[in-house]
Amino acid sequence: MNLFELQKMIWTGGAVLVATKLLIVIGSIGSVVVAVERGLLLRGFAARARELHELIVRALLRGDGSQARSECDRSQLPTAILYRAALDRASKPEKIPDAVDRARREVVQELRGPLWLLATMGAVMPFIGLFGTVVGILAAFHKMRDAQGAPGFNVVAGDISEALITTAAGILVAVEAVIFYNFFQARVSKEAFTIGIQAEEVTELVMDKAAELAESSGQKHAATSQAPAAAAPRTA
Repeated sequence: MNLFELQKMIWTGGAVLVATKLLIVIGSIGSVVVAVERGLLLRGFAARARELHELIVRALLRGDGSQARSECDRSQLPTAILYRAALDRASKPEKIPDAVDRARREVVQELRGPLWLLATMGAVMPFIGLFGTVVGILAAFHKMRDAQGAPGFNVVAGDISEALITTAAGILVAVEAVIFYNFFQARVSKEAFTIGIQAEEVTELVMDKAAELAESSGQKHAATSQAPAAAAPRTA
């Protein structure tokens, strides 16, 4: 089927059939867009997240909170907020687990993102297609009634065939959306499991090194606040 035939098939039929076909086409394009966007986001995500985790863990094992914070600030990964949540509460260790857990849930939710659109497409597209088919068949029967004396089925065969296209197209788009949804749900679930393990590890490390990290953070803050005074010119 070439582009001209596809356009003709979309624009053939009554207003309801055309609107239904356009909705199905938009749904198909939307499913592909969401799949591509999630694919780009998740491509190489596990490797980059593992690299960031290893860098921060090594810094924490040395008690170097400044280096760990610098790695968080430089990273563009969503998981950076996990480590920032823990490091920012080094002076209050009892609050670290809850803060990291909130950050973990936020990261997982960000990875899921617009996947609900794929689930919605998979659920509603068959019904949209069926609606177009029902309306088209009703119009075909009205046409048969109005065709007095003409052979009945020959009058409406083309219209019924046209109406059934929407059901087939709706099912096809639903299958496409469900496949994408299940694939990315599996990917996100895998990443969520890994993120959970990383969150537990960084929580334990920061709680073990809390005093050292809080002290180094305090010393850095003091040095920063004294720097302008030291650099100020002396007056006679």
